[in-house]
Amino acid sequence: MGPKVSIIIPFYNCAYIDQSIQSALNQTYKNIEIIVVDDGSFAYMEKIQPYLNSIRYVKKENGGTATALNYGVSIAKGSYVAWLSSDDYFLPEKIEKQLDFMLKRNAKASFTNYDCVDENNHIITKFTGMRFQSTEQVYESYLKYNTINGCTVLIDKNELKRFGIFNPTFRYTHDYELWFKMLVNGVDFYYLDENLTKFRQHSQSGTSMHQDQMRAEMAIIEEKYRPLLLAKLQNIK
Repeated sequence: MGPKVSIIIPFYNCAYIDQSIQSALNQTYKNIEIIVVDDGSFAYMEKIQPYLNSIRYVKKENGGTATALNYGVSIAKGSYVAWLSSDDYFLPEKIEKQLDFMLKRNAKASFTNYDCVDENNHIITKFTGMRFQSTEQVYESYLKYNTINGCTVLIDKNELKRFGIFNPTFRYTHDYELWFKMLVNGVDFYYLDENLTKFRQHSQSGTSMHQDQMRAEMAIIEEKYRPLLLAKLQNIK
């Protein structure tokens, strides 16, 4: 049996939570634990009830997705951590394929491509993310773009903890800030060119409802980290 993988699902009043949990349970890779962190929800908890014997369910006061992720990482027993938003879902072979890809390359962090789906799981766009031939291209992409979809990432837990926590100051872009920090400090994010996650677009999602705040947070992050990343790339070359 390979290393244990912890799938952390932050949950706050999300109608799709049952689909998210079921996709984690459907993984072909079986040495996993599923941690649902209820961030002070008051709706849709009944959708979790049927799964309580198959998952680790913990509840905390509302503090935002970053705090829920941090709590999940702090109690995770796995050697690797995956984040799954409660409105997204994984394909069954997601963990198996991505972990095998990482172990063969001795990679500490990786991400994949993804499809965008609607409220009814119909595909809107396939291979929505950028595609890469090397880890260097990933570094270079962050000089211009927000490249990595957080729910496609699989990371060595020790590597994740080495860089601290998801910063709750950035309520909607906490993952963007952490990936930037890791890249600046020399962590290679390996890209697996498969779409193993379904990213849901719907009217109640954070990306739909809080675009202005997301852009403001991203501007702060980019002002801090892009000069550092540029300097790093110049030193490498």
